[in-house]
Amino acid sequence: MFGSVLIANRGEIACRIMRSARALGLRTIAVYSDADASALHVRMAEEAHRIGPAPAAESYLNIPALIAAARESGAECVHPGYGFLAENAGFAEACEEAGLVFIGPPVHAMRVMGLKDAAKAAMQKAGVPIVPGCHGARQEPRFLRDKAYEIGYPVLIKAVAGGGGKGLRRVDAHVEFENSLAEAQREALAAFGNGHVLVEKLIASPRHIEMQVFADASGHVVHLHERDCSLQRRHQKILEEAPAPGLSEALRAKMGEAAVAAAHAVSYVGAGTVEFIVDASKGLDDAPFFFMEMNTRLQVEHAVTEAITGLDLVALQFKVAAGEALGFTQADVARKGHAVEVRLYAEDPEREFLPSSGEIVALEWPEGDGLRVDAGFEAGDVIPPFYDALIAKIIAHGATREQALERLTKALRATLVAGPKTNLAFLRALGVSPFLRSGSYDTGSIERDPRALGIGPRDLDRQAAATGLTYLIAREQAQLARAGDDPWNVSDGFSLGPVRPVPRPFMAEGRRVVAQVSASSAGLHVEIDGVAAAQPGGDLRVVPVGSGVLVLRAGRQIAVRFQDARDFEAGAESGDDTTVVAPLPGRLVELFVAMGEHVEKGARVGTVEAMKLAHALVAPRSGIVREILAEQGAQVTQGARLIVIGE
Repeated sequence: MFGSVLIANRGEIACRIMRSARALGLRTIAVYSDADASALHVRMAEEAHRIGPAPAAESYLNIPALIAAARESGAECVHPGYGFLAENAGFAEACEEAGLVFIGPPVHAMRVMGLKDAAKAAMQKAGVPIVPGCHGARQEPRFLRDKAYEIGYPVLIKAVAGGGGKGLRRVDAHVEFENSLAEAQREALAAFGNGHVLVEKLIASPRHIEMQVFADASGHVVHLHERDCSLQRRHQKILEEAPAPGLSEALRAKMGEAAVAAAHAVSYVGAGTVEFIVDASKGLDDAPFFFMEMNTRLQVEHAVTEAITGLDLVALQFKVAAGEALGFTQADVARKGHAVEVRLYAEDPEREFLPSSGEIVALEWPEGDGLRVDAGFEAGDVIPPFYDALIAKIIAHGATREQALERLTKALRATLVAGPKTNLAFLRALGVSPFLRSGSYDTGSIERDPRALGIGPRDLDRQAAATGLTYLIAREQAQLARAGDDPWNVSDGFSLGPVRPVPRPFMAEGRRVVAQVSASSAGLHVEIDGVAAAQPGGDLRVVPVGSGVLVLRAGRQIAVRFQDARDFEAGAESGDDTTVVAPLPGRLVELFVAMGEHVEKGARVGTVEAMKLAHALVAPRSGIVREILAEQGAQVTQGARLIVIGE
């Protein structure tokens, strides 16, 4: 076994790897960018090395810097985690050249499985079923259009490199094909540096089911059962469970055999995931399934496999990389109970899932039987705007699926995150959704009724806002009382006669709201549009932040503060339609306009980049650019005024 490991990653997965490495007696070495200098994974490690500035391209994707840190620290091996360079064959080669063991598969396996067309060719040769389609090298638009017609619509155009929905287009009609092809190729080239695509038949009722495989250097391969990852939004996984609900034992056995064959076909070593698409239109008893791709790394959702098998997959990765045998056979891989996992992200479902960032001012995790939280942050930590927005994974395990789901539901109710916006309310709604509870879902279930899951703009929670304002007024009165101010100057509506409500404007979620405030012998009374404040407690929490408060209820978070002069400057009262503001904290990477330039309403005027995503800035009206308030390349805060457009 190794004596030390450099973990070429950050956040939740870096912390997760450290736990297994320490249990094996390895010295843990972290790397960090300037944005992560005080991050949890840095504090957990026995040694940490700076690898560059905040942008990932200059730090976590900087291969020379990572190799230099490994050499300087005396690391014997490098674990890439997932994301960043985990599936980069060039990084694996650089590690080998530097005399470091790369905790991952052989380079040749990474190269074959890294391109969808090459992977599908290898799988077809190995007898693993693949989706009917055109997977060859020819990329002429007319040729691909003709192939799409032969396959039969609807079809999917897919980038051969990368994933995450980039370079992916659904085409329902022949006349749409060429435009969709051009868009997919352009997006793939920008995202992966490779514009090649393949064309496949679209599966009507798809289930995304993957098999975890493990192989040692002697050629012994086993599968560790399946995971169902069908609950997705825009091709991003949201919830995973194991085993897959409704999957017959006969189909499970066939998929397991196909996954093992796939690993053998590329002489695989280590942990890998073979992903299948299953046509569930007629149920899962004997449904046709097809190879999608193989992820040559540990998966985010590996924890549900650990829960039902009792295995530590990270420890197995170290063991196999050190040249040891797996030490068990397929018959030894038990399946115990059911496990389900959700991904808690710093993002806002009410604003198109825009990433959020900033300090976590309060954080509470659930505890109890069958619960596990893999977190990358603690209270007081700052979520930077440069990387993936994953805060933690919450995993629930039970003897049955019903018990696991109930434990997950209770766990999400007990989870509290204050500071950045999160998808917690969305996860809570998903956890009790009828399609999840019945197990009759597919990859399109979330998109069919997003409003039911709290996706998209929602009305202000008036009771929560009133509760927050009540806290602020009470705090204000306490401060005045301590300062000895004249009580007759207090504008809380107190009267010796009948109760007299006084309108009090304040800010809730950046919008001006007017509450009716009154005071009597019974205490302070605040209501908004007839909805009164409630007593904090249980699922309603008030967290002080600076001069305001964050009010949390049912997973939603509302920022409440008194109104001040800056709100008038920003046009908060009048519904300002002249100013372009930053939709989230990030870097202003592009400006497309100059002072005095005429722009049309809806025209793109700039781009803010945060957490690996680019967000377009558009003109709210037609007019002339009167002010540019930030320089290209500058870091901007959420709500910052960037461009003013006048008559």
